[in-house]
Amino acid sequence: MAASLAVILLLGLPARKVFEKLKLPGLIGMLILGVLVGPYGFNLLQEDMLKISADLRSIALIIILLRAGFGINKEDLKKIGITALKMSCIPGLTEGLFIAFASVHFLGFTFSQGGMLGFIIAAVSPAVVVPSMLELIENNIGTKKGIPALILAGASIDDVFAITIFSVFLGLYSGSNVNIGIQLLNIPVSILLGIIAGVIIGLVLIKIFKRYSIRDTKKVLLILGFSILLNQLESALKTKLQIASLLGVMTIGFIIIEKLPDVGKRLSNKFNKIWILAEVLLFVLVGALVDVNIALKAGGMGIIIILIGLAGRSIGVIISLLGTKYNWKERLFCIIAYLPKATVQAAMGAVPLSLGVESGDIILAIAVLSILITAPLGAIGIHYSAEKLLVEKN
Repeated sequence: MAASLAVILLLGLPARKVFEKLKLPGLIGMLILGVLVGPYGFNLLQEDMLKISADLRSIALIIILLRAGFGINKEDLKKIGITALKMSCIPGLTEGLFIAFASVHFLGFTFSQGGMLGFIIAAVSPAVVVPSMLELIENNIGTKKGIPALILAGASIDDVFAITIFSVFLGLYSGSNVNIGIQLLNIPVSILLGIIAGVIIGLVLIKIFKRYSIRDTKKVLLILGFSILLNQLESALKTKLQIASLLGVMTIGFIIIEKLPDVGKRLSNKFNKIWILAEVLLFVLVGALVDVNIALKAGGMGIIIILIGLAGRSIGVIISLLGTKYNWKERLFCIIAYLPKATVQAAMGAVPLSLGVESGDIILAIAVLSILITAPLGAIGIHYSAEKLLVEKN
């Protein structure tokens, strides 16, 4: 495993640098590297590394979401308000349904099969979106109207909706007695529980920091430890109680920087440094999950299904932003920022196949193809459109 880590670091950092030199997002270089060194490429990563890949990706995602929490302030939240909630559910819902109906028409799926595919694809990728939004916040681009914070908040909740509705369609397909009302009620309960858990952990940590003299490095480790436990709690209770742990993780950072702003700024800088390592691990390991051969099986029809879904997502974003003060350029940027797929599709794409769902292989192929198409498309789109579409006149 140590050799695999060396491969990831020694090749990941140059891959990022090469793409940055080409004026492209570095994460694309790391994703491509992951495909090349992974088990479906040259197979340079040892099995032990792949076994703990999910945990390492989860920790890396927690680190970037903590950074996001430290980057959001109360004024940003006041600006985005209800719009963030609409952005967290409407685009994913429209995309999922567009794909579900398109799958029935073009692939001959049943509606429950189409729904499973639709809501695997519908989840936006926090791994791609969150770092990009934090970069905008650091460069003070789009912050006057709170646009990066809006995307951050929406993307962190979007996955909760997508995964919950996917489970509804999976239950309908398997014929299990699914109470759709209760499943959908779980969504706001999950969000609320995630926020409450984050607030409680944040306040506990603040109390510890005030009572004991602890170096900032140790504070970072405590925060990270509590955040990982919260994420694991979600996994342990998912069959009984759903908790939006990723939203809770963001809340921890938000509470600390609100209550202890000076400490929060120092800790945010510490997490920025940790992210250098976490970023390489996250994107290379996500890339290692991508089997290009499976993606090719989806063919042209898979591309059509994905594009139909993105059209639905774009319509959902436009609906979510109706009545807001954003101009057409800012709305267009929000559409672009909501394109990338990666983490959920890599994690959930094979679930229907593993459970014996008919056409599960096609669902997996389109899920993988969606990563290959939308992750680079979204990352490049955000990178090049931000300064052009979010220029703020003083």
